[in-house]
Amino acid sequence: MSTYTIGIDIGTTGTKAVLFDVEQGIIAQASRDATLFSEHAGYAEADTRQWYTNVVESIQEILSTRAISPEKVVAISTSGMVPAVVALDANGVPLRRAILQNDARASSEIERIGDDLVGIDLVTLTGSALTQQSVAPTLEWLRQHEPRLWEKTASVVGSYDWLLIALGAAPHLEKNWALESGLFTIAGEPVDRILAAAGADGTLLAPILQSGERAGSLSERAAKETGLRQGTALIVGGADHVLSAFAAGVEKQGDWLVKLGGAGDILVASDVPIVDPRLYLDAHPVPGRWLPNGCMATSGSLIRWYQSLVGGESLLALDAEAEGRRPADVLCLPYFLGEKSPVHDPDLRGTFAGLHLGHNRADMYRAVLEAIAFGFRHHVEVFESAGLSLGRASITNGGSKSTLWKQIHAEVLGVEMFPIMNHPGASLGAALIAAVGAKALDDWSSTARFIKSGPVVVPDPARVKTYDEAYAEWRELGRAVAPISHSIARRTRI
Repeated sequence: MSTYTIGIDIGTTGTKAVLFDVEQGIIAQASRDATLFSEHAGYAEADTRQWYTNVVESIQEILSTRAISPEKVVAISTSGMVPAVVALDANGVPLRRAILQNDARASSEIERIGDDLVGIDLVTLTGSALTQQSVAPTLEWLRQHEPRLWEKTASVVGSYDWLLIALGAAPHLEKNWALESGLFTIAGEPVDRILAAAGADGTLLAPILQSGERAGSLSERAAKETGLRQGTALIVGGADHVLSAFAAGVEKQGDWLVKLGGAGDILVASDVPIVDPRLYLDAHPVPGRWLPNGCMATSGSLIRWYQSLVGGESLLALDAEAEGRRPADVLCLPYFLGEKSPVHDPDLRGTFAGLHLGHNRADMYRAVLEAIAFGFRHHVEVFESAGLSLGRASITNGGSKSTLWKQIHAEVLGVEMFPIMNHPGASLGAALIAAVGAKALDDWSSTARFIKSGPVVVPDPARVKTYDEAYAEWRELGRAVAPISHSIARRTRI
């Protein structure tokens, strides 16, 4: 008799659910679009009600697609953006839209809290510097700008933790939300001084749970809405980039992954924690392993933005147009939501440079693809300077379906890249963790057989040389434009 789990991923631009057979792998999947709200410069928000509706409809769809008996689904696990912030009232109801991890509104709060915390080595203490991604500035922004809402805030949780709570789990924070929030030590203890700097305290924070732990059971209400069995195990999942790396086979020291989602993630497996102010540090789902990583504020979201500007032309058509254009003829700085790692500057702005009247939309589109690859190359330099030796490179998620974009990454990074075939990303990682947590799979090592690599993407040496030169120009462009970006940001700040 087959046993099944469900993995759910809440992304920046959509939600996805997969039905996982512990013998065969994924047998059904469904997705729904999600709205990214960015009504002011630097804002990035999402509607939790839309998340929940998307998940309910997706679960109904995957169950009906394969006519699976609900009793055979033994566990659900969730993944999503980190560290998104969902403010809850005393009844666990969201008080406003979620503030996403790439939101850049709290720049002045970062400065003020940074001044208050002078003398504390935040990187050594928490694993990360005080940046756009840190949760304390977001809490301070809420306190200052939405005081009535702040008074009603009883707790704050992450995106995927909130979803598990909405399905019936006890309040909790997954370990990597805690790590990347900057509110906890690497060992998982709340840092009172940091919380106090944001006008908060530890009562806002739920207990930390590890990936694979059971957080509760599916509620009667959620069971009726989804069609699943009441009491189905709810297993703690993890951050989308972490679970995507896990489901792509990033496990041995030096394995690394480029993840082309709404934001851009790059992760390296390590046997020891790597603490660097330019990077983030996450715990690998497998106990005792670590994932130092970087996250750029835009990737797929920038491509979707550009697609909307040119009338919604299909990405395949844009790829075909851009394929014939010269590499790096136009340079783009991809800082359209500021930038997270490795520069941690929410006041950077997007730029196109080198345009002339002979250029067209294909040149600009290619420049967008190249800009994101240049951002990953910047991270590779940082990893190597931090002492990490990089080995096998994998590439996953929606953007990896583009033959052109994969080739650009191989040539900008100067390495062979291994696409992960039929890889739904973090939703597969969540389904695998659900299976391990519910003991439907024996242990972590039994997950490797569900990972399949595609044909290797081999870089063209001539284009590698072209991109080497263009990357040096791109870095110089970033340094030159930064002061103007900062001036514009100050002038236009709300």
